[in-house]
Parts: sequence; structure tokens; C-alpha cells
Amino acid sequence: MENLFGKLTTLENVLSFFHDGMTLMFGGFGGVGSPPTLIDGIIERDVKDLVLIGNDTGFPHIGIGKIVSLGRAKKVIASHIGSNPIAGSLMTEGKMEVEFSPQGILAERIRAGGVGLGAILADIGMDNEMVSANKPRFLLNGKEYLIETALTAEVSIVYAQKADPYGNLIYDKSARNTNPLVAMAGNITIAEVEEIVPLGSLNPDEIMTPGVFVDYVIPSKGVNWKWAWE
Repeated sequence: MENLFGKLTTLENVLSFFHDGMTLMFGGFGGVGSPPTLIDGIIERDVKDLVLIGNDTGFPHIGIGKIVSLGRAKKVIASHIGSNPIAGSLMTEGKMEVEFSPQGILAERIRAGGVGLGAILADIGMDNEMVSANKPRFLLNGKEYLIETALTAEVSIVYAQKADPYGNLIYDKSARNTNPLVAMAGNITIAEVEEIVPLGSLNPDEIMTPGVFVDYVIPSKGVNWKWAWE
């Protein structure tokens, strides 16, 4: 495959982007759509004190939950952590900070970061201390809103079904979930893909993430966990 844009690479060549204390954003919903090869690479690199941003904390041995369960995250920004009891224990023991954001608001905060906005206004969770604590409020047209800061990351990792050498991505059904938004919000975005196809072979109408948002594409070694619902 001709590497016209210098984006096609290997896991070994992108591992240097991951370091202690970094902010890492990930795609996936309960592990579906999370990049298994990249997650294992981060674990093997022994990166710690991570700030993780994504929909959830997966399951103990599925998705980003593998990193969380090893105690490698100092903070998580997510919509829920209930599927990973280890994450709950780390939070209650004060070993991991958790910032909860309603799922739709979380997605919109990521999208806002991806398009260069500083924040959004939302009235969701205003009466919930867990959601509204320490957030400024803004009065607009006689109605009060929470100011929800936009979210970005040093590196975003996503999982796609297909990519071409420019980094245009297609996702497989529900594995699409938060991946297109996450791909937009990273200073560096790395896509792990099941299949790399020649430039021009993807139908433009089917492309879900334009390659302009993707910096590197690596081949996936495949999902290496057993799904919790099997």
C-alpha cells in the first residue's frame, strides 16, 4: 500500500506519543468501538497518571477498562462507570477522580472541542450536585444555563472498520458510537483499523470521519477480549 500522506504506520511508531500524565481521549461504548491494539500498547508502555475522556470505563477486562483496572488513570471524564466495579472502588477510595457528564452533554463537549469552541451552554443536570458542582452559570434570554467546557486531548484513539491512506474512516454499525467525535478532538488522532484500502476505493458518501482529522493509521491485531454479554 502506497503511503502517500505518511499516515500509515505501526503500533511501535506511535507509542512515543503516550506518556505519564497525559490527557487521552478514546472512542467506544462499553468496549465496542475501542481500539484493542492501542490499549494493549499503552498498557505495555506502562503509562500512568492518565486523564481519560470517553463515554465510560468499559468492563474490568474490556476496552479502556483494562487501563483503569490497573490503576493507570488519575482522572476519568465519562458518562458512567457502573459496568466496571474496579473503577467504582478506585473512586470511592480516592484513588481516581471521576467527573460525571450526562452522555449527550459529554458528546457535545467533545464535539465542541473538535470544532474549536471553548464551551457550550446546557440546562441538563442543573439540579444535580454531582453534575453542576463548581460549574459557572450563565443567564441567556432570561434562562439560566450551566457552562460546560469543551473537551480536547493530547491524543485521541479510535477504532474503525476501514481506512484509506489519507485516513478517511468507515466504522462498523454501532462501533461508530463516539468515535467520529473523538477523532475530531485530539491534537493527535490515531486510528486503529481492521482493513486499509487503496486511496479512492471508499465511497465518499460512506466516509464517516474525513482524513483531515486523522494523523496516523495503524493496522489492528483484532479484538482480544471476550464480550461481557457473550
